[in-house]
Amino acid sequence: MASSDVLFNNPFSIDDLLVFDQENLRSMLACSHSQISIQLLARGLHATSPALVQHIAASLSPEQQQQFQQELQYPLTGQETEQARKEILDRLFWELVYWKTPELYEELTEGERLHEGIFQSIQSDLAEKIVLDAGAGSGRASFECLRFGAARVYAVEPSPGLLHLLRKKVQTSDKDQRIQPLAGRFTRIPLPDQSVDTTISCSAFTALDDQGGEEGLAELRRVTKPDGKIIIIWPRTEDLDWFQAHDFHYVSMPIQGEMSVHFRSFECALHSARLFYGHNPAVMDYLQKVQKPEIPFSVIGMNPPRDYFWLAV
Repeated sequence: MASSDVLFNNPFSIDDLLVFDQENLRSMLACSHSQISIQLLARGLHATSPALVQHIAASLSPEQQQQFQQELQYPLTGQETEQARKEILDRLFWELVYWKTPELYEELTEGERLHEGIFQSIQSDLAEKIVLDAGAGSGRASFECLRFGAARVYAVEPSPGLLHLLRKKVQTSDKDQRIQPLAGRFTRIPLPDQSVDTTISCSAFTALDDQGGEEGLAELRRVTKPDGKIIIIWPRTEDLDWFQAHDFHYVSMPIQGEMSVHFRSFECALHSARLFYGHNPAVMDYLQKVQKPEIPFSVIGMNPPRDYFWLAV
């Protein structure tokens, strides 16, 4: 397939929005960066199941519900409805991956190998410590914490699918049950005040309100003991100024050569390229050229997983 033919492969349908719970829907729809207006939402739900319409409506405020019902009455062509659905599904792609197909996320993250120096550098904050892994996903960082001597890890994750994957991994790989998976989100950590020595979040916490932000940072501070640390691993490049403005210290590990995403097979690399990087034709071009199951982060256009921020509480 020529690079010009490679399109973003969104595998989801509008009915997949049923996977989200009410709290998650409210959070996503209230966040400005999602760019999903009530009008767009209603346009995408034309001629869909009453169950889905009711599910979405229940997450809206009374004012929003009124606008939503009004927008649903406007006639649309099938093409207009399909375009609205495409916009909604593309904007909610990552949330749908986490909630609907967590195994795809697991496939990706197992190939995104963190720089080995990160956990070596923070080992003193982990060894024999009580640790919170906020936004734990399927446990990538939680198991690293165990490897570096953590006494206990509270692995908090909002996505039921990822939490299910994490619990299965704990059953088979954590015989001492030092990892305790918990349902929760950045703004609602299910732990008492000052209950952990160290809080980490790996490729999860951001400056955005529904992915942490001010309220989430306050919650991480609440559960972390005085003289403890909050450590944000592999932050987004666009959040660097935000963390520095909040008194975090930045650490970047030295690298020799390229860091790459390593996939299980070449077929897996091709599938992931179409699914996760389809908007960047350079990724598919690279795979077709080298015929190997790995992609440098420089080709993807991402900061490699080599850095972290830390904050003394």
